[in-house]
Amino acid sequence: MKPLAVLSVASEVFPLVKTGGLGDVVGALPAALAHEGVAVRTLVPGYPAVLAAIPHPDVVYALPRLFGGAARLLAGRAGELDLLALDAPHLYGRPGNPYLGPDGREWPDNALRFAALARAAAELGRGAVPAFHPDIVHAHDWQAGLAPAFLHYGTGPHARTVMTVHNLAFQGQFPHELLAKLGLPTRAFAVDGVEYYGSIGYLKAGLALADRITTVSPTYAGEIRTPELGMGLDGLLRTRAPVLSGILNGIDDSVWNPATDPLLPAAFDARQLPRRGANKSALQARFGLAPDPGALLFGVVSRLTWQKGMDLLHEALPAIDRAHAQLVVLGAGDKPLEHAFTAAAAHRRGRMATLIGYDEALAHLVQAGSDALLLPSRFEPCGLTQLCALRYGSLPVVARVGGLADTVIDANEMALAASAGTGIVFSPVSRETLEIAIDRTAALWKTPVVWRRVQVRAMSTDVGWTRPAKRYAALYRDLVAHDPA
Repeated sequence: MKPLAVLSVASEVFPLVKTGGLGDVVGALPAALAHEGVAVRTLVPGYPAVLAAIPHPDVVYALPRLFGGAARLLAGRAGELDLLALDAPHLYGRPGNPYLGPDGREWPDNALRFAALARAAAELGRGAVPAFHPDIVHAHDWQAGLAPAFLHYGTGPHARTVMTVHNLAFQGQFPHELLAKLGLPTRAFAVDGVEYYGSIGYLKAGLALADRITTVSPTYAGEIRTPELGMGLDGLLRTRAPVLSGILNGIDDSVWNPATDPLLPAAFDARQLPRRGANKSALQARFGLAPDPGALLFGVVSRLTWQKGMDLLHEALPAIDRAHAQLVVLGAGDKPLEHAFTAAAAHRRGRMATLIGYDEALAHLVQAGSDALLLPSRFEPCGLTQLCALRYGSLPVVARVGGLADTVIDANEMALAASAGTGIVFSPVSRETLEIAIDRTAALWKTPVVWRRVQVRAMSTDVGWTRPAKRYAALYRDLVAHDPA
């Protein structure tokens, strides 16, 4: 049977460009889908890091006039990734963060930069490259959201479309005056098109015009249809509910594998849990904590933002103090929260440490060395951190929202009796309930035999891409089978 051909369109892809979970997902899913008879080519902007990864590419298509300059589509491989890079130096030839300039603000031409990515995807979706005829154009998040719109308002046959929402909070809204410059017809600026409260909504366009919509967990697929978490798009999503589904993310379990992880001082698995202690010792030493193997060590690997509930965690620090526990915080985000956690650590030397920034190797060490990982998010589409925590035996302490609710089983009394718990889950999301969750974690830590059982179950949880890939492949095949063309 001929493999289905899918064009995946995204603004980042691990390991070349990553600012969050989107890059991880886009980077890992192609290999998993290959086992399901789906061949994925990934279209990404030609950032310097992307072009450096494919030093001898093939030029497969030219776009001589693309929003102020000439562009080319370059094809090549980077590791297991089959890439198409949109080489447009006037749009992407910039160092650093793919979305922000050196001043920390969004690039003023982001509307054009990511419309260009969507325009290139639409060209490919119409068969512009004879050697590559995708059956599906799969757009990820607002940066690719105009791809379904360009295909919808164009002419001739084209690939079917899927729009995946990784976080509804980021929508890509730009002035309506750009409509003509983007090359969209006047009729597109309508409530059933790209118009969104008087602006052009890139994500809204994808949600309105794609053939299918997915998001990254079943619970989040329900939450975004409510006024509380729909971010102004709940009405549209309720209307499109028949084509909306939630498919849980996975993690690359070859990269996130404690038994083979080269970034750890000591490899381990569920049958060699005593070896995990060396990682805890290394984590305590790296962050300047007291070298105490008996202390409950909480970890945080997170953006320091309101969404992630980091303000609540800061307020709940006295509960960690009462438990005589330790805390390491690795992350960056809102400046007031960065300062608050840095100051809190300064007052708790030996018991708490904060490192502002992100370091991949340290993230692995926190997962492998902490006893429990705190994720008090107010909303969480899926979350990958708790999946890594499960894999590495750091019990996730999570709010009952989105993908956190779908992936962590609360180790309450009945769950423990049924040998079913894998972490601590709390709701509603507040400082008080987070403190109760910290207290429950500390109580569980005091019963090492039970803790170890929960830890082993957590590490046995299937957090890879095999099941999600099967669901994506089934969605693609159903979509192609019902192609009206």
